[in-house]
Amino acid sequence: MQDHERVSGRAAGILLAVSSLPSPYGIGSFGKTAKEWIDFLAKAGQKYWQILPLGLTSWGDSPYMSFSAFALHPYYIDLDMLCEQGLLEKEEITAPDWSRRPDRTDYALLYRNRETVLNRAFLRARHSLETHKAFIEFCEKNASWLKDFCLFMAIKKMYGDTSWLEWDRDVRLRDTSALERHEKDLSERIRYHAFIQFLAFSQWENIRSYARSKAVSIIGDMPIYVAIDSADVWANSDLFQLNGDRSPVRVAGCPPDAFTPEGQLWGNPLYNWEKASETGFAWWISRIKESFALYDVVRIDHFRGFESYYSIPYGAPDASYGEWVQGPGLRFVNAINAALPGADIIAEDLGYLTPEVRALLAASGYPGMKVLQFAFDTREESDYMPYTYPRNCVVYTGTHDNATTLDWFTSARREDVECARDFLGVGNPVDGVWGCIRAALSSVARLAVIPMQDYLCLGREARMNTPSTLGGNWQWRMPPDALIGDSALAGKIRRLAEVNGRLH
Repeated sequence: MQDHERVSGRAAGILLAVSSLPSPYGIGSFGKTAKEWIDFLAKAGQKYWQILPLGLTSWGDSPYMSFSAFALHPYYIDLDMLCEQGLLEKEEITAPDWSRRPDRTDYALLYRNRETVLNRAFLRARHSLETHKAFIEFCEKNASWLKDFCLFMAIKKMYGDTSWLEWDRDVRLRDTSALERHEKDLSERIRYHAFIQFLAFSQWENIRSYARSKAVSIIGDMPIYVAIDSADVWANSDLFQLNGDRSPVRVAGCPPDAFTPEGQLWGNPLYNWEKASETGFAWWISRIKESFALYDVVRIDHFRGFESYYSIPYGAPDASYGEWVQGPGLRFVNAINAALPGADIIAEDLGYLTPEVRALLAASGYPGMKVLQFAFDTREESDYMPYTYPRNCVVYTGTHDNATTLDWFTSARREDVECARDFLGVGNPVDGVWGCIRAALSSVARLAVIPMQDYLCLGREARMNTPSTLGGNWQWRMPPDALIGDSALAGKIRRLAEVNGRLH
C-alpha cells in the first residue's frame, strides 16, 4: 500500500483470523460463514479484512510456525461444501467431536479427527483425479513447491510425524534414490496431500472472489521466518544457516528487554542471505508472488529483520546469548520492488527500531505499523501517539499479540491507563475501548485496522496470543450469536468510518 497504491484516500478494516469464524466443526472455514462475515464488512463500510497466516500449524498451534510457507491449512476446508460436492455424507461430518466450547478451537480434537474425514473425501475422488482437469492444472501451476510439500508430509506420516531432522540420513539429506523410492511407495499419500491442497486453494479462491464482488480487499500475513520442521527448509537447505547434517547453526529470536529479561527464543532457522542474494532472492520473490496470488495486500512480519536480525546459537538456553547481525537490507527491498512493482505491502516494524531500520522502511515506500496500546507507555517517550503518525502507516488499537483493549484497560500499569484516559477523555474501560477505536480512526494514518474483539468489547478471554507462552493461544473464536446478524453493530462501525472519512 504505497503512494502509488490502487486504493486512494482513507480506509478502515477489521482484523479477524479465519480460525476465529464460527462454524459447527471446531474452527472457522472457507465456507458460508466466511461469506457472511464479508457481508458484515461490506455493511459496516469496511474496505479491508485482515487475517492471520493460513498455513498448516505445527506443535504449539501457531500460524507463524508452519510446515510450509506455501500450503494452506486443511482445517480451513469447509466440510459442508464437500457434502454438497458428494465427497462426504452429512453424518460423517457431524459424528466426530470437533469442539468442547464454541468460543475456543480445540486443536487436539482437530488433529485427531479432521484427517480421517478428509481422507474419506479423497477416497471418493481419487479415481477421477487422473482426468480432473482443474486438479491437474493446479498441480502443474504449483509444482515448484507442491511436489516437495506433498512428499514431505507423506514421509513425515511414515516416520510417525517426527521432525525431518530425526529421519534416516539418506532421506534427511535428500538422497535421490531414497526420494525416488519414497515417491513410489507413498504415491497414494502424496496424491492425498495434493488433493487436499487443491480443495483448500479452490475454496479460498471462491472466498476471495466473493470478497471482490463486495469490494472487500484481503490483507494476508506472511511470517518472515519458517519453521525448522518444514518442507521449505528440508527442500531448500542451502538457503538457511544449517550444518552438514542439516541441523541449525543459528536460530531467530528477540533480545532481552524490560518485559522479557531472557529475550524471546523463537527457534526458527536463520536465512543464508549470502546464498539468497546469489540467486537474486528467487525463493523470496516466489514466496511473495504466491502470497499475492492469495491476498490483495501482504503484511510482512518482523520487517526489521531484513535490516539486521537477532542471531542465537542453536541449543542456547535462552535469547540472551544472541547478537545482532547485518541483514540483506536495501538489496533485498530493491529486488522485491523490481520483481513486484507497485505491490501493496505492509511492513510490520514494531519493536526496537534503529535509524537504519527507519531508513530502510522509508526507502521501501511501505507503510509501517502503529499500535495505540504502545502509545501510553509512560516509561519512555512514544512515537505511537496519534499526533506523531505519518500518513503512510497502518494504525491498530492492538494486534494478535496484544491484550484486547478492554483487558488492557483493566490489567495495564496504573500510570499507563491514566495516561490513556487523560489523552482519550474517557473514564471506564468500555469507554476506553471506543475511545481507542475513535483515536485510531481519526488519525492521519491511511488505514486503520481494528481487531474484532475490540468492536465486541471483549476482555481477556478473547486474547489471541500471549508471546513467549505455550498453551492456550490461537484459540479464540467469535461466538456464533456475535456474528453477523448484528446490524446495530455494523451500523455503528459504519457510522464511525463515515464520520472519520474512512467509509468505503
